[in-house]
Amino acid sequence: MREIVLDTETTGFDPFTGDRIVEIGAIELHNHMPTGRTYHQYINPERSMPQGAFEVHGIGPDILEPPQETGPGAVTLRDKPLFKEIGQAFVDFVGDAKLVIHNASFDMKFLNAELKWIGLAQLPWEQAIDTLAIARTKFPGSPASLDALCRRFGIDNSNRTLHGALLDSEILAEVYLELIGGRQPDFALSANASVGGVGQEQDDWRPQARPNPLPSRLTEEEKKAHEAFVAEMGDDALWAKS
Repeated sequence: MREIVLDTETTGFDPFTGDRIVEIGAIELHNHMPTGRTYHQYINPERSMPQGAFEVHGIGPDILEPPQETGPGAVTLRDKPLFKEIGQAFVDFVGDAKLVIHNASFDMKFLNAELKWIGLAQLPWEQAIDTLAIARTKFPGSPASLDALCRRFGIDNSNRTLHGALLDSEILAEVYLELIGGRQPDFALSANASVGGVGQEQDDWRPQARPNPLPSRLTEEEKKAHEAFVAEMGDDALWAKS
């Protein structure tokens, strides 16, 4: 049985109000085991990147609105192909495999919109396996985000500083196997696997941590207020000993 664990990154929440896909990452499984074949592609969305979306995935600082200077290691989208240039290759990679996606309605909505715009057949909704729905059914009332499921199953997601499609697909593959009954022996998606990836280097297909971590949400005022609060508690305060 062939399955594709898939994730996308986008410029926002709705393709029908102008948002586009900017990254697709996918990992092939055969009988719930990784084959080493992957698909990874950045895509030029032909529009600016909203600041809010950039803060989630860190992609495309060169097309931020307002424009910002591209820093070292940043993902540049201006020179990446348009979806119409990679759409057929993506469809060919997927084939008729089941698509394992966390919150499948989101990714399927974007993928089918992009495919429709370039005249390709849309992916059937029944082709998708929604791991979010599986998690909510299996653990009702518990957090079901990808990070929460990693904590539940003891899966290392320390490299997930920002969202990234291929890295998230790798993590989701492990989560998926836990959700359906437990990881198989030697499931680790190691760099020693035989790689037949599409659209990426084949000597080391594992995604790396993004070079630009998310900025702290703590403001200077909040930091100073906390320091003053700790100072009032004296030298025995727990925070003063750290």
